[in-house]
Amino acid sequence: MATSWEIAAKTKREAVLDLIPKEWRIQPPLPPAGELRDVTGSYIQQFLSPREIEITETDTIGIVQRTTTGEWTAVEVTKAFCHRAAIAHQLVNCLHEIFFEAALADAKRLDAYFVEHKRPTGPLHGLPISLKDQFHVKGVETTMGYVGWIGTFEGDKTDPRRFELESELVRELRALGAVLHCKTSVPATLMSGETINNIIEYTWNPKNRHLSCGGSSGGEGALIALRGSAGGFGTDIGGSVRIPAAFNGLYGIRPSAGRIPYLGAANSMDGQISLRSVIGPLASSASGVKLLLKSVLSQHPWLYDPLCVEIPWRSEIEEHTLDLIQKSSSSQGQLAFGIMYDDGFVKPHPPITRALQVVATLLQKLGHKVIEWKPPSHATAAELASTIYGLDGGADASKQFGLSGETMMPQVIIPNPPVPPKNAMEIAAINIAKREYLKLYMDYWNDTAASTGTGRPIDGVIAPVAPHAAVQPMKYFYVGYSAFVNTLDYSSVTIPVTEADKAVDVVDGNYTPINDTDRAVYESYDPEIYHGAPVGLQLMGRRFQEEKMLTLAGYIGDELRRASGSWSPISSQL
Repeated sequence: MATSWEIAAKTKREAVLDLIPKEWRIQPPLPPAGELRDVTGSYIQQFLSPREIEITETDTIGIVQRTTTGEWTAVEVTKAFCHRAAIAHQLVNCLHEIFFEAALADAKRLDAYFVEHKRPTGPLHGLPISLKDQFHVKGVETTMGYVGWIGTFEGDKTDPRRFELESELVRELRALGAVLHCKTSVPATLMSGETINNIIEYTWNPKNRHLSCGGSSGGEGALIALRGSAGGFGTDIGGSVRIPAAFNGLYGIRPSAGRIPYLGAANSMDGQISLRSVIGPLASSASGVKLLLKSVLSQHPWLYDPLCVEIPWRSEIEEHTLDLIQKSSSSQGQLAFGIMYDDGFVKPHPPITRALQVVATLLQKLGHKVIEWKPPSHATAAELASTIYGLDGGADASKQFGLSGETMMPQVIIPNPPVPPKNAMEIAAINIAKREYLKLYMDYWNDTAASTGTGRPIDGVIAPVAPHAAVQPMKYFYVGYSAFVNTLDYSSVTIPVTEADKAVDVVDGNYTPINDTDRAVYESYDPEIYHGAPVGLQLMGRRFQEEKMLTLAGYIGDELRRASGSWSPISSQL
């Protein structure tokens, strides 16, 4: 017989489905992944009208160009995205909360405002935005994947803030004119490279349903890949924005801590500040990510969140970077990049290695300097991150799972069962070790000025986000490629590069793994299973270099599209 928590999870899961209008339901069963691995493109389009396809497949920038001028109404755009989000959820299990009726009511108010005032409410006027299920939205539940949070405020049945509190980011998005229509799936605890919990179960990769959509902002990645949202916001403490972005062929940014307001969002291990979780946007283009970040900064979040830093969008940095790009293209200057083919601990799968080679070759053809990146041990950075993730010994996760008695998923990367937490002296020692590592990395970066030929250190580092293109369930063995950036608190943007190709990305039968983790990763690669999976990389800059990294990411992405023949003008608008 089902346990009480299983019944509660099933009831919640069915309640989400019940919020989808009957006319938007897909007749089951959905073909299995072996028969239908890719549900993007023409497959999802069959459930939509031509007008809905036109709206939802327009780039973020293109949408606001039309909604802020009155060419498209907020209601029409919102309804199209709500419909597509409903279909997406039925295909890959990507939504935790649906509030389409509230979204349409908000859209009607925006349209009425435009008619009365002949101007938009803000730069995101009428833009449908999705949110990872950490953000509190008035009138909407937040479970963060925990059965024990159903019907509560973060597990507390008596807290009156349930349905009332809105996260600071939510308040700012509303002020900017965005329309919020759904919240997306997460792994319970948020500490996993896959998205799975006992409520919504498993969220699959839309491009290849043999694989995961990533985590922990996995629902965001899957939904935006299926164009059920024009853009969204996730969080990142070990790669949780960049992993889903890379796995789903999207752009996403991990900004330095304090750039985007976190106030009022639910979290795991709340109060842990040795390695802070950060919020970052995801979208189908670099220009879309830039629009979301720049718009939020225009609200002066540092006046409302005490942990936000007072750094508005710096157009001068963007313009200087564009000037460097222009000079480089006219042979008057040069950009310099580091390329990290592997971190010395785990070798990436063949599709990732090929993507790195593609980008390195492209940058060199464009006249830029490329040097191999061999920094201080990334194994040290990964070990520091792993230690910090377990500072409380797993106590917080144990408490939250204990609220309902539900089973913890094996993909969670924190201590289970709990172990003794670190004491104050131990935490201080970890923070000192981290500080020393940061100094080593800073010095290494500075020293590259001697070899770039530009008179300055490298402009950015191209690196894997993970050792694999997406991942098979239960086979995410190593987060070092993403977590080292969090240890450094550097800015990093994902860039879609290519897709896995079984005819090209073959297994290297002569490779000898250098350790047990490397062996597990090596043996998890199957060219047939991975075929068609999106392959993305990350472009990393130093702390608070978001403007520069987004500008460079847009430039590299456009050049990749030009080289492949798929460049489109709207995607290049920066």
